[in-house]
Amino acid sequence: MHFSRNLFSGKLKYLFGLIVFLFMAVICVALLRQFAFARVSMEDSDDFAIARREVLLRRIGHELLLQSGDSTSRVLPVKKIAENEYQIRFENDLTFQPDSLMNTTQRLLAKDPLASDYVINVLNCGNSSVAYGYAISKNKKDDIVACIGRRQPRACYIINIKFKPTGITTTKNGYLLGSLPFLAFIGFIFFRSVKLRRVVPSGQNIGMLTLGSVLFDAKKRQLTINGNTIDLTATETRVLLIFALSPNETIERSRLQKEIWEDEGVIVGRSLDMFISKLRKKLEIDSKVKIVNIRGKGYKLDLS
Repeated sequence: MHFSRNLFSGKLKYLFGLIVFLFMAVICVALLRQFAFARVSMEDSDDFAIARREVLLRRIGHELLLQSGDSTSRVLPVKKIAENEYQIRFENDLTFQPDSLMNTTQRLLAKDPLASDYVINVLNCGNSSVAYGYAISKNKKDDIVACIGRRQPRACYIINIKFKPTGITTTKNGYLLGSLPFLAFIGFIFFRSVKLRRVVPSGQNIGMLTLGSVLFDAKKRQLTINGNTIDLTATETRVLLIFALSPNETIERSRLQKEIWEDEGVIVGRSLDMFISKLRKKLEIDSKVKIVNIRGKGYKLDLS
């Protein structure tokens, strides 16, 4: 009757664990689907933001031509040369005032929510040398501006604008990274349940195991003899449980290391010897219960 009750309790716990895992799996799938949907939405938003940015850049070129006294020549198509870097080119030569260039770009790029920090370099067309440049930051004290008030000679210029990566790309990465702890938690719960089932053979009921005159409670991690209780660590409990389920049988070192430490990612040979030594000391309360070293093979729980 007691065995049947324990068996039913074990099945009930297993069923509960399975339900919890399935519930987490459903949440995980829903989270991944939400991420996929959000990613598509952000990609659409990204395309729109890029298109809007290119319009603003052409507007900058247009106003620079007007300030140069040119109302007829064209602003050539804006060229995207990197993920966050663009170039504004012109059909004819122009001249510009650094003050006006800075004011124009700041005023127009203020309409781009992702353009909080950027660097502008005015390049000479012939050799790509920098004729003028400055940096604008959302934190105004980090602005770098030089040569204000000096009008530049008329020549062929390229306006090169490089934006600091922010916004949509960061949001995508943050969304994905934010979901990793939840996925890791699900994996940890599943891993621990699988590990316990692997150490304990299928169908084996874990209760009070008798080792000579010692009672071994794997659930409470305790040894009891003559009313005295000795506490065990989690690893000591797992090691002793393997021995207790196969008394008087040689357990190979490789099996002990594999079942106890392999899933931790690192196997240290001396760790096994250390825990065996600790268990031996705790089992000294009964001289008939010994963990014996089988040279060249492993260890055996000897119940004389």
